[in-house]
Amino acid sequence: MIAKKNENQVVVTRDGYERLSAELVDLRTVRRLEVARQLEEARAFGDLSENAEYAAAKDEQAKVETRILELETMLAKTRIVDEDKLDTNKVAIGLTVTLQDLSDSKKHYTYTIVGSEELSSSDDTSVATQRISQKSPVGQAILGHVAGDDVYVKIPRGTRHLKIVKIERADRKGAKR
Repeated sequence: MIAKKNENQVVVTRDGYERLSAELVDLRTVRRLEVARQLEEARAFGDLSENAEYAAAKDEQAKVETRILELETMLAKTRIVDEDKLDTNKVAIGLTVTLQDLSDSKKHYTYTIVGSEELSSSDDTSVATQRISQKSPVGQAILGHVAGDDVYVKIPRGTRHLKIVKIERADRKGAKR
């Protein structure tokens, strides 16, 4: 019998899993206490019905609790990519890819492909850490391709023509090995 792949599974790198786990610990231990202190201070101001500080603290408490629930749910269905076992012949989550931009003066970009949950919800790429989501336009276009392939990527400002120059493993800190 063939095991059915869990379609709700969240695929992340080891580094991404550690970051998400650390965020959950921080929210449970540090942020909850900070918000509780804010609520206590706001209560001291008196009438809660017209207390802006109390309302703001309650909103923050709701955000913290919502994020905790999101992370708990996500981590419960996470599959961690074993970067050491990845085939570097094809672009996949956990690998580092060097791209040549053929539509803009032949610039080169190097990104590690990560699960979309590893990046903030408002950003498909993290330029500072050179990570790009597999669900971003570029990530979707290059997944499964091999070095030497040309791909066209539709982005908000038009279409980019990229060439996959190199695919390699990244160490757990994101540096190439």
